[in-house]
Amino acid sequence: MATENCEDGGTGSNTRSTISATLASEGVQFLVSGKGKVPLDFSTKGMMTCLYFSANWCRPCRRFTPLLAEVYKALNKSAKRLEIIFVSIDQDEMGFKQQLESMPWLAVPFDGTVNKRLIDKYRVNRIPSFVPLNVGGEAIEGVDAIDMIEDYGAEAFPFTRTRKEELAAIDKNKREGGSLEDLLTSDGRNYLVSGNGNRILVASLVGKPLGIYFGAHWCPPCRAFTAKLTEVYDELNKGTDPSSQPFEVVFVSTDKNQQEFDLNLSGMPWLAIPFDDKARHDLCRIFSIQGIPALVLLGPDGKTVSRNGRQLISSYGAKGFPFTETRISEVEGELRKQMERFPAQHKDPKHDHVLKVDMAKAYVCNHCRKQGRFWAYTCYVCDYDLHPQCVEDIRPVQNV
Repeated sequence: MATENCEDGGTGSNTRSTISATLASEGVQFLVSGKGKVPLDFSTKGMMTCLYFSANWCRPCRRFTPLLAEVYKALNKSAKRLEIIFVSIDQDEMGFKQQLESMPWLAVPFDGTVNKRLIDKYRVNRIPSFVPLNVGGEAIEGVDAIDMIEDYGAEAFPFTRTRKEELAAIDKNKREGGSLEDLLTSDGRNYLVSGNGNRILVASLVGKPLGIYFGAHWCPPCRAFTAKLTEVYDELNKGTDPSSQPFEVVFVSTDKNQQEFDLNLSGMPWLAIPFDDKARHDLCRIFSIQGIPALVLLGPDGKTVSRNGRQLISSYGAKGFPFTETRISEVEGELRKQMERFPAQHKDPKHDHVLKVDMAKAYVCNHCRKQGRFWAYTCYVCDYDLHPQCVEDIRPVQNV
């Protein structure tokens, strides 16, 4: 690992002179901390040094700084030592001082001219910007350290391309390796929680088809999808002992706080990752969740069947279980055979155009105003659909 750090830009015995010389060459005479001045030739031997460009007026900076402080403290409690030097993009010294109060690291004294030279030297084009330095005081290229820290926290150290590739490989193995324990547990936790407060071992889910559901109570589409998923869950597990249920769901909350999470889970019949567990964030990253609601479906072997479970549930309901490509093809075939029993066309007296029977994964019937699925009498000219049953109830189906 030491060799890798030197190759990728890690720390070394000459770090003190090179970083000091680099800062001095840009007009920095000394550094400051919350306790006062620090000599420019401070020793960083055995440490990795990074520059942090931020501003008090910048909302993303204010969100990122507490996370960076957690990473800084965690690394410095371990053998992975880190020093950070803050470079302010604030418009005045008051903003600089307000920021420095929340920072446990060092800072370049507020000087607009000096800070501008550092911005230019390190090609900073956005804030927050976190710049890892190599032993020569130059920026390590090839990674977005902000993204790495937001995704992985202290595990992102030493913020190199090699480390990013290692972490991506670990995520891929969790996503594709088929081990529920690796995927759903975390340090010190080998269980999931239910709405009534029970703890269920992750090991008890091995061998079951599984849905990993990403959602939040504040999101109206999530509340609507929760109702659909509950119907499917109840239909598949009806009359079965909890230990022998054929299908399980694990909720990964993106709620804003513990209270919202508790309220959300109380109306769900399945299990969840605890709200205060970092695995919630990890699972969103591992499966590249960009929006909610989202449902990832796993097979009995623990491997991903589909990352588009929301669409499969909405389109096929319990008929699609276990939601493999083979089963979905079978359902499509069964639906086509069912449609063959309906007359091909129908003329509704309340509508100007001829309706044709067709597959329809989701719609609202214009007669009964209820949700429809699988097949419908559809107008290809305008938005008008009828349940086949409603067509029969209105009057005998007429071939046109």
